[in-house]
Amino acid sequence: MSGPLLVAHRAGNDPGTLRAALELGADLVEADIHAYRGRLEVRHRKTLGPWWLWDRGEFARRRDAEVFEVDQLLAAAGGDPRLMLDLKGIHPRLAPRLARALTAVPDLRVTICTQHWWMLAAFQDAANVRLVLSAGSRRGLRRLRSRLRRRPAYGACVHRRLLTPETVTELRRSTDVVFTWPVDTAADIADARRLGVDAVIGKDLGVLRP
Repeated sequence: MSGPLLVAHRAGNDPGTLRAALELGADLVEADIHAYRGRLEVRHRKTLGPWWLWDRGEFARRRDAEVFEVDQLLAAAGGDPRLMLDLKGIHPRLAPRLARALTAVPDLRVTICTQHWWMLAAFQDAANVRLVLSAGSRRGLRRLRSRLRRRPAYGACVHRRLLTPETVTELRRSTDVVFTWPVDTAADIADARRLGVDAVIGKDLGVLRP
C-alpha cells in the first residue's frame, strides 16, 4: 500500500480544526452529526437529557458548550468536497433533514458514513453523495459482509481489530474504498499497511503522513 487516503478523525467538529485539516491536506475530514430538537448539531459528545453533553465520563453543560451546526459546517467548508459526515444516533429525522440541507449546496460532493445503514436510504438518489457502511463489532461485520454481497457500496468502514487481509480483500470486491479506524500511532499505521486497507482514520495527520 503506497499511500492510503488520510481521514482526519473528528476534525470537522470545530471550524478551526476543520480548516486546519483541509489546509494540511487531509483526503477527508470527518464530522459527527446529531439531530437534536429540530437542529442538526456537529459534535462528538452525546446528549444526556436536555442540559448535559457527555463522552466517556466527561460532562459539559449544554448552555456552556459551543455547538456547531450543519449549515455552519457547510459554510466553513466553502464547497470543499472532502467532508465525511458520520451520522450518530438513531433519530428517525436525522438523515432526511441532512438530505434536505445538502440540497442547498447541490454541487457539493460529500461522503456519508453510519453504522445505522437504514439512514442511507435518504441519500440513495443523490448523485453527489458517496455512501459508506460502517461496522464496529463482529456481529456488525458479519452483517456488513452479507449486505455487500447483495448490494455493493462506495465504501466500507470497519474497526481495525476486526480486520484481516483476507477480509479486506473480500470487502474490496463490493466497494471502492475500505476504511479502518483507529489509526493513531506508528504501530497502527504498520498494521493498516499489513491489512491492505485503502483509507485510515486518525486524529493526527502528522502521524498518518508517510
